[in-house]
Amino acid sequence: MFQLVINIKNISMIDEEKLMKSKKRNQAIAFGLFGFIGYSIVAILVAILAFIIVKGFSAISWDFITQMPEEGMTKGGIYPAIIGTLYLVLGSMLFAFPIGVLAAIYMNEYVKDGFVKKFIRLMTNNLSGIPSIVFGLFGMALFVNKLGFGDSILAGSLTLGLLALPVVIRNTEEALKAVDDTFRLASYGLGASKIQTIKNVVLPIAFPNIITGMILSIGRVSGETAPILFTVAAYFLPKLPTSIFEQAMALPYHLYVISTSGTNIEESRPIAYGTALVLISIVLICNLLANALRKYFGNKVKMN
Repeated sequence: MFQLVINIKNISMIDEEKLMKSKKRNQAIAFGLFGFIGYSIVAILVAILAFIIVKGFSAISWDFITQMPEEGMTKGGIYPAIIGTLYLVLGSMLFAFPIGVLAAIYMNEYVKDGFVKKFIRLMTNNLSGIPSIVFGLFGMALFVNKLGFGDSILAGSLTLGLLALPVVIRNTEEALKAVDDTFRLASYGLGASKIQTIKNVVLPIAFPNIITGMILSIGRVSGETAPILFTVAAYFLPKLPTSIFEQAMALPYHLYVISTSGTNIEESRPIAYGTALVLISIVLICNLLANALRKYFGNKVKMN
């Protein structure tokens, strides 16, 4: 009987060892698969960036960045397209960021869980899934024709702002949810009102994460072609806009035109790659500045 008990214990120990080895093997396989996928994504990104840099670096020069385009954009620089892109990104953020943040504050801090909140969130998710070309058609119908803005920086910025709005709302809402309720309760305990709590406690803590929504929005609107095609982009405009009611060139549309039209496509191909490299660089610089801003406010919150 005693020997039987010992054998059962030995069998149990062997089974446990096999189970542990099986778990470790499965864990190693899972981690290896996840690591392979992660490194593959990085490798694809590096390959794309390397391709654009190799192809476009030869076209980059000070004249290319600072001069006006010539001969139907097949020669000269892309300065008006750079300035036009910056105008559109800035205009869209001035529209989308405050409205998106206020909408997220309303949804997270004021609306109670229920049908209304679910309905608003559903509509926001649906808005983020609408193709950009539909935003372009809507912007043309509303801003260009109905409101009479015409093909202008204002119409293009508002259209891109609508495109970026769902991203800002969802990221801001998640940032507000991440703020622990103890901060709110402590503020209420000190006699602060709800609006004072949101302004002085919740927003300063959540703001570094709110910047993430702005970063993602900048990345999306800076490379869109369809919305600006219907609302602002000019084919060839070798001058800088002097008003928000004027047309402007933009890097995405400029890249599209010189890559797909004209009789000297092969001759203009280096300009296309150079334009793509400049566009990627602008997005990278904007992201770095936004990340620096996020880090600054994050350190400020920690110090307080």
